[in-house]
Amino acid sequence: MSDHSATHPPELDWPFFDNSHRDFKVRLDAWCNEHLAHAHHDESRDAVDAECIRLVRLLGAGGWLKHAVSGTAYGAASDVIDTRQLCLLRETLAFHNGLSDFAFAMQGLGTGAISLMGTADQKQRYLARVASGQALSAFALSEPDAGSDVAAMQCSATATADGYVLNGRKTWISNGGIADFYVVFARTGEAPGARGITAFIVDADTHGLSIEERIDVVAPHPLATLKFDNCKVAANQRIGEAGQGFKVAMATLDVFRTSVAAAALGFGRRALHESISWARSRKMFGQSLGDFQITQTKIAQMATMLDAATLLTYRAAWLRDQGGRITREAAMAKMTATENAQKIIDMAVQMHGGMGVKKGVMVESLYREIRALRIYEGATEVQQLIIGKDVLKG
Repeated sequence: MSDHSATHPPELDWPFFDNSHRDFKVRLDAWCNEHLAHAHHDESRDAVDAECIRLVRLLGAGGWLKHAVSGTAYGAASDVIDTRQLCLLRETLAFHNGLSDFAFAMQGLGTGAISLMGTADQKQRYLARVASGQALSAFALSEPDAGSDVAAMQCSATATADGYVLNGRKTWISNGGIADFYVVFARTGEAPGARGITAFIVDADTHGLSIEERIDVVAPHPLATLKFDNCKVAANQRIGEAGQGFKVAMATLDVFRTSVAAAALGFGRRALHESISWARSRKMFGQSLGDFQITQTKIAQMATMLDAATLLTYRAAWLRDQGGRITREAAMAKMTATENAQKIIDMAVQMHGGMGVKKGVMVESLYREIRALRIYEGATEVQQLIIGKDVLKG
């Protein structure tokens, strides 16, 4: 594994970064080399759950989760999330250990709505515990019949004298089954479609909330379907105004969508790193694999696709940190980074030959890790719609 503890990578000399980001990256790499060097290979559900919880505690103790939330009064590193730091974190964690990236990302995504629009009381009760790694959070938006089409949401929240009663299901919920609380979006009906949705914080031990199913996927992560059966939620657990949940959800995704691109960079960069090492060491027909022109061509393609995606990703992150609107730029970054990383990793598997599909080999693990990133937080096709509409608007 490469050790960047003495210097920063050359792409950090690009004008998107300042010295604080370069120093941050050096410290992060050194920490990852020390704490994430030993890969976790047990993919049983209980083992993955336990490892994810362990990684959250570890990231909290290391001080890294402070960068996933906002508000120094609530344990955050700053009052506004530094998007470039967020992206550097996800890229670096993904490079070293895919599950550590997942663990970090869910702490941020699960509390994004609270950071952005929560009350002071909500922030006090939840953010500090998440920033320290003592509580696990989750973001519950998707439903069996409402993924990309959020307006099709059926989970309902009926107002009562002292709060709300939730009924329905949420699925594909990351950290489902191990989270301490969920940010849940439900239909309250103030208006049709996306305008009649409200966000709530639901503690995992709330009566009426149960785990209906645990979901197994190609790269093992904690995922579940949640069931709400007359689940009573106090009025002070609502995030923002009633009927404003769609805005809350989209604002949260706007913060973290660029970081999905950064995670893809990390997976792609690790695949390139593994491919370079393999090309130098693998002997074929009296020479190294890297001596063949076809190998050099593939390495060139991988490096170029990675740089192109890196430029788009950190352009979007930099723009957001300048206060700019990044709907188009974030969509371009997410689409390009995830699609390019998939191609880079596929090339790496091919270059490794039979070793590329052997369980436990890094490129095989990366091949499974990358696939979901082209789907979650807005599939590639959704990003294309966002970009196309924005371009046509001028």
